Amino acid sequence: MSKRGGRRRAVLLVALGVMAVLAAGACSAGGGDNAGTSGAAPAAGGDAGAGVAQDKAAPAQTGGADLRVDQRSIIYTGTMQVRVDDVERAAREATAAVTAAGGFVGGDQRQSESADARAELTLRVPADRFTAVIDQLARLGRQERREVRTEDVTEETVDLDARIATQRARVDSARKLLARATSINELVTLENEVGRREADLASLEAKKRRLADLTALSTITVTFLGTDASTAAKESDLGFLVGLRGGWEAFLGSLNVALTVLGAVLPFVMVIGVPVALLVWWSRRRRARRTPPAGPAPMVPAPAGPVGGPTPSGPPPLPATRSAP
Repeated sequence: MSKRGGRRRAVLLVALGVMAVLAAGACSAGGGDNAGTSGAAPAAGGDAGAGVAQDKAAPAQTGGADLRVDQRSIIYTGTMQVRVDDVERAAREATAAVTAAGGFVGGDQRQSESADARAELTLRVPADRFTAVIDQLARLGRQERREVRTEDVTEETVDLDARIATQRARVDSARKLLARATSINELVTLENEVGRREADLASLEAKKRRLADLTALSTITVTFLGTDASTAAKESDLGFLVGLRGGWEAFLGSLNVALTVLGAVLPFVMVIGVPVALLVWWSRRRRARRTPPAGPAPMVPAPAGPVGGPTPSGPPPLPATRSAP
């Protein structure tokens, strides 16, 4: 009985010890939570406006700086048509306006005929001055058409930045391996690998520069038309002389194509066709020499009749048959 009682006491003591450890852990956890709650409560109650401001700012922080319009990479492209009284003066004023805005003229095509005077300018202006310059160009005359297009390339720009950073790290690692090359084969292989990685890096950097140029400088294509430009254009598309000129140009184009094809085929004809024709002519002439000439048909003599007698006119008599005894 004494042994059994000792075992029971030992089990009971172990169980009590385990329960005491669990209770102590629960109390410590509850105290920590209460302390954290009591420490955070004054801050929340002290400045409720700050908490609301933080809640409003949280969505912007999750999206990062990309949600701000002024930090996005956007390509602006504009096309417009303006009718003016003096095309040359409008072109000069447009050039001066773009230069004053910090841009430049990328293309200039002008036609100074009085009946169809027009000028087409390709202007590159800073992105932040895009709208102001377009409005200034529209005030040079009577605006007939305006089209503005935008392209958001923020994600492409961020992706290019990440790829460029990764590619630079790859180039640096390849250069380090090249510096530790110990054999000719390793040296040649690593040099090729370094060259390939540097070429990929240069391509990515060129794309990044292109995007940076398009986002930093917007493009505006403006066409200035004279007062009678459209009427002259419509009249020039109709009439007998216009049709005759179009047909003559089509004939000359077809003739030019035919002469081009003939010029392309003529060398083959001279190199291949002439020798083949001479060979055929020589073979026919040789066959003609070998074949004997055909003479006159031979004369067949007529059957001879009795001398001095008349020529029998009918068929010869049949021989007499002898009857059987």
